[in-house]
Amino acid sequence: MSSRPPGKLAALEKELHDLGKVVVAFSGGVDSGLLAWVANSVLGPPSTLCVTAASASLAATELEACRKYARQWGLRLREVHTEEFDNPDYVSNGSDRCYHCKNALMDALEPIAEDEGATVVLGVNLDDLSDVRPGQAAAQQRGAVFPFVRAGIGKEEVRSIAGSLSLDIWDKPSMACLSSRIPHGTPIEVGMLSQVARAEKALKTLGLRQVRVRHHGEIARLEIGADELPAAMYMRMEILHAVYGVGFKYVVLDLEGYRTGGGMW
Repeated sequence: MSSRPPGKLAALEKELHDLGKVVVAFSGGVDSGLLAWVANSVLGPPSTLCVTAASASLAATELEACRKYARQWGLRLREVHTEEFDNPDYVSNGSDRCYHCKNALMDALEPIAEDEGATVVLGVNLDDLSDVRPGQAAAQQRGAVFPFVRAGIGKEEVRSIAGSLSLDIWDKPSMACLSSRIPHGTPIEVGMLSQVARAEKALKTLGLRQVRVRHHGEIARLEIGADELPAAMYMRMEILHAVYGVGFKYVVLDLEGYRTGGGMW
């Protein structure tokens, strides 16, 4: 990708410049990745601290991605452990799970931001506002700022800007937290998240890019990018071997393909 929306990068740079010092909630995805890169470029490492919440809900591959990007881009990175699994309201996995998750994140980020004299910023974009995401409300209530929203930037513009800056995250598939793979109402166990992470890693090793393994007890319901479904059918036996190998007894392929929120029912 070589073009970017006129003025949008400049608008983002101005928003970050006006904040002066920031703590970026950095998960290694395209949104937080672009935000971290631009903040570091505009404000410099002394005024940009990227913080990754290393918890059971973050796949190990994503934690390693955060570390890799920090090395490549010269980011100042700090890892913290959040305490969402100590909260029974989070573990019970109701429709407000994300609210409790973001509260736990802010519990970790607020004292760091205070020490830094900085503002917490999250990679929420305009398109995210159209979804039901209680975590956004929790973050805003605690004083977090969404620079993409302030700059009028949506998801495709995030990718376009990242591509124009030659950041290899520009086309990285979306990667929500592992807890999103557990249907609402099913209590979350760390073992479930580990099983999902291992299954998704195995499927990506087969060459699949956009993958969700939804955990339904002994059943793994696979959501795969619609454009990859034909290839998945050709790899049927390899997929079965990969998913059985992490302990699931049954494997089903969701013909609707990957979609946001597909694990909530």
